[in-house]
Amino acid sequence: MPKLWNETIEAHRREVRDAILDSTAALAAEKGPLSVTMSQIAQKVGIGRATLYKYFPDVEAILHAWHAREIAGHLDRLAEVRDRTDGPGERLEAVLEAYALINHSSHGHHDTDLGAFLHRDSGDHLAHTHRHLQHMVQELLTAAAQAGDVRADIPPAELTRYCLSALAAARTLPSEAAVRRLVTVTLAGVRP
Repeated sequence: MPKLWNETIEAHRREVRDAILDSTAALAAEKGPLSVTMSQIAQKVGIGRATLYKYFPDVEAILHAWHAREIAGHLDRLAEVRDRTDGPGERLEAVLEAYALINHSSHGHHDTDLGAFLHRDSGDHLAHTHRHLQHMVQELLTAAAQAGDVRADIPPAELTRYCLSALAAARTLPSEAAVRRLVTVTLAGVRP
């Protein structure tokens, strides 16, 4: 097959897959993850059930794929923020603020049936993601410590745990302004 044809088919498959993921997440948020059926998903996406089964075996697999895509998007966002910011201290601050805002924007997700469902069985995937996040923040803290922007009397691994634990509180805050104040207080704790 010509290259253009293959690219067109792959683009179509990605679009259908994304529509399946988005529609399933919307239905699960509306009805609860255990109430969603493959027939409802197929109807909402506008495809046949047979086509849907070519992509995913069941609703649970779709929801886990949606969650994995969301988490990967968060990590990509943090890497983008890191890569477009100059200076070790500024880079650390930008990434921590972006992380806190991501936590804040997903604050309702963890308290729902969908959140409980997604976090119930995703231990390995979430552990891998958390290790990746810890590694990114620890590298930023190490570079900032070497530049004199962050205290060097405490190991970067401990500072990483402190920052991520403190910023997890962003989920419960009422506004983005409160999230930014939390970031300021957290950064004050790691500065020399």
